[in-house]
Formats: sequence, structure tokens, C-alpha cells
Amino acid sequence: MSEPVIAVENLSKRYVVEHKPDRQGYKRYTALRDVVGQELRNFALKAVGVARRRHVPQGREIEEFWALKDVSFEVKEGEVVGIIGRNGAGKSTLLKILSRITEPTEGRVRLRGRVGSLLEVGTGFHPELTGRENIFLNGAILGMTRREIARKFDEIVAFAEVERFLDTPVKRYSSGMYVRLAFAVAAHLEPDILVVDEVLAVGDAEFQQKCLGKMNEVSRGQGRTVLFVSHNMAAIAELADRAVLLEIGSVAIDGSVPDALSAYLSKGGERAVYVTSHGEEYEAPHLARVEVLTSDPTGTHHFGEPLEVKFRIRHRKPLQRGCFSFQIANQQQQPAIHAWALYPSFVFGRTSGESLLVCRFPNLRLNVGRYHLRTHLTEPPGGARYEQLDMICPFEIVRLDQSISSWGYQPSSCVYHEQHFWDTIDATTETVP
Repeated sequence: MSEPVIAVENLSKRYVVEHKPDRQGYKRYTALRDVVGQELRNFALKAVGVARRRHVPQGREIEEFWALKDVSFEVKEGEVVGIIGRNGAGKSTLLKILSRITEPTEGRVRLRGRVGSLLEVGTGFHPELTGRENIFLNGAILGMTRREIARKFDEIVAFAEVERFLDTPVKRYSSGMYVRLAFAVAAHLEPDILVVDEVLAVGDAEFQQKCLGKMNEVSRGQGRTVLFVSHNMAAIAELADRAVLLEIGSVAIDGSVPDALSAYLSKGGERAVYVTSHGEEYEAPHLARVEVLTSDPTGTHHFGEPLEVKFRIRHRKPLQRGCFSFQIANQQQQPAIHAWALYPSFVFGRTSGESLLVCRFPNLRLNVGRYHLRTHLTEPPGGARYEQLDMICPFEIVRLDQSISSWGYQPSSCVYHEQHFWDTIDATTETVP
């Protein structure tokens, strides 16, 4: 049996998270047992730091965070392995260790061959240098000789489609041009191991197909090893020979792609539900319950499938002209969808009790990633502002279909304008006595 190209043995990575003390005037209540417990933990961490010859700052609260814990697996030559897991599972940390960007805290990694990595847009690029100069710079970083780079130069430029801007400083490139050139360099300079993080989502649909085809050619045609991190389940299913599912820094499944994908989708987060903390006696109008009905009951939604959002608004007195709006926001707090219930035919809250507002998206197409809701309940124009909620009902969008649409894979958020939104969905209201 041939020796594995990648051997990961009991790999662990620990980070020390420092928390500054509260500023004067903003101190929170702290019991004596909290102070004693924190000081004992700090003393233990400092003792370990001294024993390992690591500096530990004084006067701060210190917390240990294990991004990876006892990760072990092997990859054979020519295999394509998909690394999947939710945000914070440790995927990027693992690839940074494999790419020799950071060192592990415990365990070891054995690599046979040259590693080409593409972990984020513009990895290894200097913004002041031109595209031509950065090809040679990045190739040298990857361990290639000048002669090797010159031999592949025309292929790299043709694949990246940046001929017109080859002598322009890359600081003037768009994010899509950045990633096209970076991927072209990493894929064409013949690394024995190609490590690709979730950066291909920056490119357009046509370039994504080119990248997937190139990775397939590198692995199947040239017998090279590929490690591929993606939230695009269709790409994982199409390219990978096997998949490794990470959960909270540990390997949950290392096996066939169908088994790993099924486990990934079935072990989603909690249902996307919000329930108010206000009691029945609370007078002001407010949201009593919000629920996002995703395609998977565990808070995971499949790209392009119908999505339904239910809002139960409690009002002990009738509303004069209730106005309700909500946003679906991404992890960068940018609104991807903003919808208002302001149309003359759309009224609610005219009698006391509860109103149920239901919004249905026939085929929700947003970027792969995590989302949450923001809500606004007011009495316009210039009337009372009853309630505003943020960061409620988190859910995640994943891709399973084989087609790649330009809708869900644009780098910026996709904002639905008011009229467009209401043309797209069906909204109903009913009053619950």
C-alpha cells in the first residue's frame, strides 16, 4: 500500500482569547465566586504558558479556545477530499495548518510533495505590483522556479482572463479578478497538493464552472491531490471521492460523500424560532412569535426552494394603522431582503388580539451562508415605534442542486426592492381572537 500524501495525526490548535476588563462606568455585577474562579483559571493558564515559554498578558481575563481537537485522517495520492462543516467548525484553521501558515498546538502533519493553497482572495499577492509581477511572486512563494513559471505563464493568463489588465497593479482589480488570477496561478503551477478554501464563490457562474473543471482535471487527469472546502454541496458531491465532516473542531465523519452530506444536513442548528419574553400582561404591541419554515426542520434551507416566514403580532388594543417590515440580513449585517407591509390592501391589527402575517418565497435564492431576521413594528407616519428586533431566527442556506445560478453566488448581497418583493411572494394576514 502506498504511503499517504497527507497524514494528520492527533492535530489540535488552541487559541488564547483575551477579554479586556470593563471600562470604568460600565462595570457589570460580579460575585466573589466569579472573581475567585476566574483568577484560578488565569493562574493555571499562566503557569502552563510559563512552562511552554509562552507570554501571557497580565491584567486581562483569559479564555482558551480549541479550534481543532484531536483531528486525524489520511489522504492518498490523487484523492479529492471535501472538507465540510458549519461556520466555526475548524475548516479554515485546518487548511492554514496544512498550508504551513500557522503551527499546530498539538499533533503533527506529514506532507509529501509541494502544496499550492488558495485560502482567501489575493493570497500571496502584493497590491502595488502588477498582475504579471504577482504571477512570478506567487509562483515563487509556491516554490516554483522562474523557468517553470515562464513555461506556464500564457496558460495562467488565458485561464484568468486578465490579459487587458496584466500590467495594472492588482490593487485596482475587482475581487473577482483577484480570485481568478490567484486560482489560475495555484492550479497551473503543478502543485502535488492543491488546497482550496471557499473562495470560488467570489467568481461568476462561468468562472466557477471553469474552476471546478480545472480541479477535476488536476485530480483525475494529472493524479494530484485536492482538498476542497465548500458550502456548495453540489460541488462536493460532484468532485469529491470522500468527505470529512468537522463539528466543533473534531472529525464527526470521515467516509463516503453521501454519508457525510446527510449527516451535515441532518445535524443542523435549532429551528429558526423566536418567542417573546414579554408576559401576557405586556401592553405595547409586540411580536409574540416568529418562525422561519426552512426546507430542513433544523434551520438549514436549500438554495432555490420555497421559504415561509410567520409573524404572530400581539396587540391588546386595535392598531390605528399598523406598519410591519422585516429584513433578512447576512453575517455582515447587510440586508439581503427588505419587505414592507404598507399597501392599502394589506391591513392587520384592526381588532384586539393577535395578527398572523405569513410571507412566502416561492424560490429563495441568496448567497450560501448564515442569515437572521430584523423586524420593525411601528405606527406610521411619524407614529409610535413599538418594537425593533435584531439577530433573531438564525438559519443557514446551502446548495444541493447541480446547476450554478448567478443568483445565490454573487459576492454582494441581493436586495429585493419593495415592489419586487411583494410581486415575488404571497402575503396573507388573519386575526386570531
